[in-house]
Amino acid sequence: MLFLEVKFLDLDLETNAVIINEEDIKGTAYYSQDRVLIESKTCSFIGTLQSTKTMIKPGEIGVSKYIKDIKLNEGEEVRVRHAQKPQSVSYMRKKMNGQTLTADEIHTIIDEIVSKKLTNVELSAFLVSTYIRGMNTDEIVAMTKRMAETGDTIQWEKRPVVDVHSIGGVPGNKYALLTIPIVAAAGMTIPKTSSRAITSAAGTADVLEVITNVNLSCEEIQRVAKTTGGCLAWGGAVNLAPADDIIINVERPLSIDPQPQLLASVMAKKIATGIDYTVIDIPVGYGVKIKNEKEGNQLARKFIELGELLGIRVECVLTYGGQPIGRAIGPALEIKEALMALHDPKSAPNSLIEKSVSLAGVLLELGGRAQIGQGQKVAWEILESGKALEKFNEIVVEQGGTITKPEEIELGEYTMDIHSPKDGYVTGISNKLITKLAKEAGCPKDKKAGIFLRVKTGNNVNKGDILYTIYSSSEERLDAAVNFARRTYPIKVEGMMLKRLSKF
Repeated sequence: MLFLEVKFLDLDLETNAVIINEEDIKGTAYYSQDRVLIESKTCSFIGTLQSTKTMIKPGEIGVSKYIKDIKLNEGEEVRVRHAQKPQSVSYMRKKMNGQTLTADEIHTIIDEIVSKKLTNVELSAFLVSTYIRGMNTDEIVAMTKRMAETGDTIQWEKRPVVDVHSIGGVPGNKYALLTIPIVAAAGMTIPKTSSRAITSAAGTADVLEVITNVNLSCEEIQRVAKTTGGCLAWGGAVNLAPADDIIINVERPLSIDPQPQLLASVMAKKIATGIDYTVIDIPVGYGVKIKNEKEGNQLARKFIELGELLGIRVECVLTYGGQPIGRAIGPALEIKEALMALHDPKSAPNSLIEKSVSLAGVLLELGGRAQIGQGQKVAWEILESGKALEKFNEIVVEQGGTITKPEEIELGEYTMDIHSPKDGYVTGISNKLITKLAKEAGCPKDKKAGIFLRVKTGNNVNKGDILYTIYSSSEERLDAAVNFARRTYPIKVEGMMLKRLSKF
């Protein structure tokens, strides 16, 4: 056992890592990477031990000042001792071997994720095992319920409360910035909580954060939705299904989104936010999570079945995901395009308008605001009339932002146009490569970075025409993105002659 004084560090350390001078562990039973329990008079938490020669003095323990929900004071003495191995590690090994987990075993895993008893390595092992081995319906139900139970829940006086969610995978998927104000303008309650980017260049929260606050508490979500009918908040800022946010932070560097976690993540948040029914958008196409209509139908059935077991009505919509939605990819570019669509929908990209009003139309029909088959028409009328823009501005202001015009959005100062290498037609835009390109430019952390497409699939181009423009706030990141673009060709241009064959 060690007794050490707390030293706060301006470092965002993973898995509650704590740093000790190597002199303090010489000749002891403590080693780097050991799991330890840190206890003070007011709190305790599990940490992963790291050692240093110079960063921390002997007798001190370095603790990240970014650790949440831990009440420590600089200089106070804490006790450090070995922590027991989490019980869930054996259950994870069971899943690795392809076995089915019981509800109690799943509950233990989720509880130990929330209490931060698991290292990122252990959590990664769990995610990869479910990615490869999968989970059955009973396992997913147990995981979903426990994820919701371990956090806060929101209660509503006015019913019904509705929601829309996209499983993502398509660059530029900014539909929610139009769909939510359309539905709210129709008099419905739609408190949308969104994630930040996992595998994409920008999540809805990343995009809206360019112009307003998205870090809302449960009480603020209720207030905004009660006042305006809708809200667009970051789910990670509230204690709604907290295990989900911890899991997402591990999924992000792995660039995976296992289907069991996808199902549980989406539905746990719906339970926590008190949703009565939701519409799930499932993009289908090459380069997204769901490759074809058959896979889309299978996932939709799982969502609908899971909703029935959880008491939430679910309707799924398969949408075209073969190329980016609209032309803008990246936080600032996407909010700029969304604002342009709200101001003048007739001049906006058809893909963005059609998807937004289609999803809004389904919600309007489910909520009785439009007759069956007329929802899309009613949604378009709300958008065209300017009521959706008015409602969007109300939401932005209520969340702490200011009304912003499209031309006021600042983009990255370093730009580069990428030109077509030949005459021909755009035969394909790779979702994956465009997303990677945007990330190379700095997305999503650099809000001003991104890609603006000058062409879409099927367009005729001449040699030298601009295919797309790369934006970044960093000259170095821009150079990296340009080099990536020249190596990978995210936009494919072909002439009428695809291949020449001759006698060998």
